[in-house]
Amino acid sequence: MRSGSSRNLFLMQCTVVTALCSSSMFAIADPWPQFRGQHRDGKSSETGLWKNIAKEDPKLEWIAEGVGSGYASVSVVDGRVFTTGNSSNAQQVTALSVTDGHVLWTRPISERKPKHSYEGSRSTPTVDGDRLYICGSDGSIVCLNTSTGEPIWRRAFSDWNGTMMSQWGFSESPLVEGDVVVCTPGANDNMMVALNKQTGHEIWSMKMEDTSRDTTALKDGAGYSSIMVSHAGGVKQYVQLVGKGVIGVRASDGELLWRYARVGNKTANIPAVIVAGDNIFCSTGYNTGSALLKLSGKGDESVAMEEVYFLDAKTLQNKHGGMVLVDGHIYCGHGNGLGLPICVELKTGIIKWGPERGLGKGESSVVYADGHLVFRFQDGTISVVKANAEKFEVVRSFKPVFQQKESWSYPAISDGLLYFREQDKIMCYRLK
Repeated sequence: MRSGSSRNLFLMQCTVVTALCSSSMFAIADPWPQFRGQHRDGKSSETGLWKNIAKEDPKLEWIAEGVGSGYASVSVVDGRVFTTGNSSNAQQVTALSVTDGHVLWTRPISERKPKHSYEGSRSTPTVDGDRLYICGSDGSIVCLNTSTGEPIWRRAFSDWNGTMMSQWGFSESPLVEGDVVVCTPGANDNMMVALNKQTGHEIWSMKMEDTSRDTTALKDGAGYSSIMVSHAGGVKQYVQLVGKGVIGVRASDGELLWRYARVGNKTANIPAVIVAGDNIFCSTGYNTGSALLKLSGKGDESVAMEEVYFLDAKTLQNKHGGMVLVDGHIYCGHGNGLGLPICVELKTGIIKWGPERGLGKGESSVVYADGHLVFRFQDGTISVVKANAEKFEVVRSFKPVFQQKESWSYPAISDGLLYFREQDKIMCYRLK
């Protein structure tokens, strides 16, 4: 009898331990360490987020202020929220507590406030261990300590004769990969550079091909996009949208592998590309369009590129709200200045639903988590939409407690919390 009781007690203890372990695993935070999340693709792997969304708006956990003006999003790692913004006399990085939004530290990264159209920051900090990497809109890349904000190194893009394709300031969120940090100064002789992430010393610099006879007459300089990593054709490469279109750059040495000009425009090339195996999907606004590209290896660490299809601007153009790929379908905002939700099959370019009207006004940015899309519109409207290629289904729309100017900053999701940057303020909503 005593033996049976002991055995039952042991089994009960095992059950409790298993349940606690499962609960702990479920509760592990999914960090959002850089622009558009862990893989820079606008997707979170968290689950259990939307159980009450059909019945009520998410609960406001806190609202913080003091981050400065700008359009940068946030990164969230190890109990800290990071973003960039303009103070009265400089551009700065601010770290806040995830718990209640109080400011932990603020550090200027420029000697003066950058001057360009639509003043304010653009770059979302990239977190790598105990370091932050940020591109200032004045044309610089800066490395700071995550705990204190102390500067570690800084490089001005003028070191590489950096230039933008137009007048809205450098907007890239830098890529950290292994031992390097990669960014886009934008000069034809130094379009993209890889730097030692510890010291800022140059490892390689990428030179553009001669485009003097380019019939597309696109602009020189960096675009407003951020680099994506691809292994298409068996070659690791950095894919970026610049003034002259989309380029693929060999990661090992900075050699230009290919360029696709048709999707470029003369005003501002903005959305990050979608990487899908050996395919690249790219889109720009200003009445340009979208394309699916196929990359194949040539056996000598080089890559061949071909266009699979092109969609004209009336069919699909994403201006600056980004795109997400879920189960073979692209979800994004369509239209120059409209941001109308749309679903497109990647493989064929067929429109599955949309463009949909009547949710919010102006451009929309989008992120994905737990079977749902979060569209954030320029007027501040938030719409939670099921990621279903068969039909358009809005689960809930709501307005956050604060809205100012253009709500262009992308949402972020981490540990069951949904973040919206709105100029000098950050709003944090609880989803679970």
